[in-house]
Amino acid sequence: MLDAAILGAVLASIVAAATILLLASLGELVAERAGTLNLGVEGMMIVGAAVGYATAYGSGSLILGTIAAVLAGAALSLVFAGLAIWLAANQVASGLATTILGLGIAGLIGSPFVGTRLDAAPALYIPGLSDLPLIGRVVFGQDAFVYLSLILLGVVAYGLARTRTGLVLRAVGESHVAAHALGHPVRKIRTLAVMFGGACAGLAGAQLSLSYTPFWASDMTAGRGWIALALVVFSAWKPMWLLAGAYLFGAVSILQLHVQGFGLGIPSQLLSALPYLATVGALVVISALKRGQGAPASLGVPFVPDR
Repeated sequence: MLDAAILGAVLASIVAAATILLLASLGELVAERAGTLNLGVEGMMIVGAAVGYATAYGSGSLILGTIAAVLAGAALSLVFAGLAIWLAANQVASGLATTILGLGIAGLIGSPFVGTRLDAAPALYIPGLSDLPLIGRVVFGQDAFVYLSLILLGVVAYGLARTRTGLVLRAVGESHVAAHALGHPVRKIRTLAVMFGGACAGLAGAQLSLSYTPFWASDMTAGRGWIALALVVFSAWKPMWLLAGAYLFGAVSILQLHVQGFGLGIPSQLLSALPYLATVGALVVISALKRGQGAPASLGVPFVPDR
């Protein structure tokens, strides 16, 4: 059997890896519930990682770095919103262009910081609780990003289901024509939803470069933004299912690293591809079960007001 300390460390790593996916996919879920398909999550995440790292490195403050990352993700989301929402351009093409732009900007910002390193965001420590076997480090020994992600999840779940703002946002995603006829500013609502998604992607990037791997490397997001997009479909656009999906894929990404250390003779390239193979497999299963029927009716459809 695994030692409790080792098992606790593995579980803590899974939580940290899952949090990156949860933050990014949570913002995308809000954007999609408003009817906007944002494929620029990867670009917003990498820009957040670069800007957050550069700010933290220059200022010596992880808090300022995190704030800068959130603002950078939101700012890049405005580029996508301008194209896809206000100019009614194709949302798929606009999202892909935003990702490419984000990768280029991040490479430019991050190039002076290659080879540097920061102290990771400190983990919570509660005497007595954090020292508990197994669950101590997992539950009471994470950094602020983990707890913030769970708070955001609760706020989004409650907001979408229980508040008038959430009802209006869901109405826009289901029928933007009807929402517009009722006097709701469809494009403004979608823009704010996309900005929230961009801010969450930037926050995920901040966790990646300031906590999970506290250094800068080009393309350090490694496709996590695309997995976040798949997680929204996996969750059937429901926040609590999103939590389960993020932790499932976080577990796959961490466990493949440990399997490589067992010397089983499995090619490392195949093990590294496991998170993405799991994503494809999950989407195939979802399609077979027709869970995709939960998608907002106006998802990906441009809105052009007629009056």
